[in-house]
Amino acid sequence: MNDSLLVDLSRLQFAMTTLFHFVFVPLTLGLAPIVAVFQTIAYRTKSEHWERLTRMFGAMLLINFAMGVVTGLVQEFQFGMNWSVFSEYVGNVFGAPLVMEGLLAFFLESTFLGLWTFGRGKLPPLVHLATIWLFAIGTMLSAYFILVANSWMQDPVASKVVDGQAVLTDIGGLLTHPFAIAAWVHALLAGLITAAVFVFAVAAWHLARRQHLEIMRRAWKSALIIGIAAGALQGGVGDWLGVIVTDKQPMKLAAAEAVWEDAGPCAGFSIFAIPDMETRTNIVNIEIPCVLSLLATNSLDGIVPGMNPLQEQYDQQYGAGDYTPNVWVQYWAWRAMMGFGLAGVGWMVFAAWRTRRGRLPDSRWFWRISTWIIPLPFIGSLMGWIVTENGRQPWVVYGQLKTEDAVSNLAPWLVVTSIIVFGLLYSTFAVVEFRLLKRYAQAGPPPLESQSSDNDDTHPVVLV
Repeated sequence: MNDSLLVDLSRLQFAMTTLFHFVFVPLTLGLAPIVAVFQTIAYRTKSEHWERLTRMFGAMLLINFAMGVVTGLVQEFQFGMNWSVFSEYVGNVFGAPLVMEGLLAFFLESTFLGLWTFGRGKLPPLVHLATIWLFAIGTMLSAYFILVANSWMQDPVASKVVDGQAVLTDIGGLLTHPFAIAAWVHALLAGLITAAVFVFAVAAWHLARRQHLEIMRRAWKSALIIGIAAGALQGGVGDWLGVIVTDKQPMKLAAAEAVWEDAGPCAGFSIFAIPDMETRTNIVNIEIPCVLSLLATNSLDGIVPGMNPLQEQYDQQYGAGDYTPNVWVQYWAWRAMMGFGLAGVGWMVFAAWRTRRGRLPDSRWFWRISTWIIPLPFIGSLMGWIVTENGRQPWVVYGQLKTEDAVSNLAPWLVVTSIIVFGLLYSTFAVVEFRLLKRYAQAGPPPLESQSSDNDDTHPVVLV
């Protein structure tokens, strides 16, 4: 067993770099198909307004993708640096999906994004349109192969352990893992919500100033349709994933709901709880009756396993140890994930009602909130990853390899040094990303080569 300080430092570094990288992932996942839709409409209608929207948000997509590539490279390096035992254990399984992600999906993304960026005016219009759609498909495939690997860590299927290493036995079973498919659809919808809120907020900034009205009305309506539809679908997909988690990782769900003893039938969904880790009970717990049984089992009569009987079961199955994740982190991250996600979509529903029939409200607060909701889906996505990874602890490969046994044998000061270096680098990246996106967002849709003025639909009324 490795030193607990080294384990904590290695986990901190991986969490820091992973969460920072994941800031860019949902925006790219969602913005790529949105830009492709904008360009498709521009191609079919020959509309300069849609073409300018395509170029505006396409530029921000390119910035975000480039930053995601830079920060994502660190992730795979860390497997060999900080988690060499883990790398050796999972190498025979991870090789297939990660090679597919690198050689197929990433090259597909990079190649066609390059063709789209530099091929405008050089490629035939239909071919140029195809490149952005192929890029969007590449981003989705990339996410899928990564989630295949992660889902195997959550529920190791299609493999067996030989001489202390996991060995892949069924590539088809790995790629069609229900856990991976549900997580992938969940991630795609989260990306669409994130990108829709982003487009919505950028459009709100310009509409508040009565700039580029005809163009930004189109962006606004598109964002509302995509964001609200994705939000509605996400509820069903979240329930689908919740049922899978209850079956495969009951301890994760129990910690997310602070369920210490078996609950049900008609188990209640917790609204507010104060867990006590020492007594393994809740000091306070306010519930909505029956909702948890429905979400976790698709039945009002469903039983939700509690952490205390699960702990006893795992003691007998895996040996003495603590198999309960940090309940405080799990419980509140779960609520933050749902709360921030619902807040963004909920405000878009309200905004759709306020701007019905083409109205533009005069309220300063309406436009300020519409602009400043940008962080909400990003925070929700980050909380979702915390729920996913914290809830799996103490396992790095569920039921097979513990996190404390998976780290490299390093001096703690080396990990501290890398945390400081990564922290400084990533802080710089964050500033660069923010400034670039802000610059392009506030600049508005660029004029086409045939236009001499960009002010034909601008009315200088500042409301924010």
